Amino acid sequence: MRKSSFAAAAAILVAGTVFAGCGAAGGTLIGIAMPETHVMRWIKDGASLKKFAEARGFRAQDQYANADQNMQNTQIQNFLTQGAKAIVVGCVNDGVAAAVADAARDKVTVIAYDRIIPESADYDYYITFNNFKVGQLQGQGIEKGLDLKSATAAAPKYITLFAGSPTDGNAFFFYDGAMSALNPYVESGALIVVGPYPKTSKDTANFQRIATENWQASVAKTRMENLLNGDAKDVTLDAVLAPNDTLARAIIEACKADAKYANKLPVVTGQDAEAASTASIKNGEQYMTVFKDTTKLAEAAIILAESAVKGTTPNIPGAVLASSIGLESIGDTGKKVVKAYLLDPVIIYRENWSDPVNAGFYTQEEIAQNNLK
Repeated sequence: MRKSSFAAAAAILVAGTVFAGCGAAGGTLIGIAMPETHVMRWIKDGASLKKFAEARGFRAQDQYANADQNMQNTQIQNFLTQGAKAIVVGCVNDGVAAAVADAARDKVTVIAYDRIIPESADYDYYITFNNFKVGQLQGQGIEKGLDLKSATAAAPKYITLFAGSPTDGNAFFFYDGAMSALNPYVESGALIVVGPYPKTSKDTANFQRIATENWQASVAKTRMENLLNGDAKDVTLDAVLAPNDTLARAIIEACKADAKYANKLPVVTGQDAEAASTASIKNGEQYMTVFKDTTKLAEAAIILAESAVKGTTPNIPGAVLASSIGLESIGDTGKKVVKAYLLDPVIIYRENWSDPVNAGFYTQEEIAQNNLK
């Protein structure tokens, strides 16, 4: 977790009363509407988007919604009032559709950023990572960590499953990608699921039971504690499918308080390569994460926004159209299939923990605070 400067910034940003800088005067305005600050990557993303927009001669304002869709809608309305020509939106939930409709009315380009804007036909672009592959990498991490290729029904491994926020469309892709790797082992009996087992996210009732509202670490920690005292009381868990780093660390914290895991933690997955989790991987606690270089994603989003504002064809380094690799459904809003541009994620283990550091993904302060040297 960021402390010092980011913590202070978050307090201001959450209040939603102060715009975080307007950039150079005179340029076209790009609004940046991020969903929250309790997952630290969104602060970093907002700052990166603003930096890249200003580097291309735009004015830019970044706002953070404290996981409150009404607040975000107000922030988007403020961008429209100020004459923004493009708005990059990491939405809170489908309630953003009304504000997106207002943007379409004003002929303002909206780009869904790393989260699909569901139930809307009023925008054309979505930029994210290959989120099905993110889940596949998490599943492959568990496969490697437990040596599942050598496991048998006679000596099975035990796992419990967590999913992300049910209001975040990415959570379904993450989960389905992971289970595409893990389901064959469950079906063979080599891997036993402790607690609810939705084979895919389409098992809505069970998916809701493992989902984590608003990606809140406290929710994940409480559920893990309940599992350790309930369904998992009489078994030793070998792995936990955790959909992101914030939840992974909360789950590990719960495990550390259980004497059963004093000498060996379960294999716990993650995502986002947050500095604290990269340090945890380096120190042999969290097993893996998925590095999505959101600095590159932010730059790609601004390239896309610039192309849309200027009416030119986007040329986004490292991105592919989802439709070109058979993943067109990633851009399905429920009312329209938008153009979805995908960047590739990278798996991080202890042996390559320094890859995000080498990529310049962290500030020097984060590196120092987490001893990432």
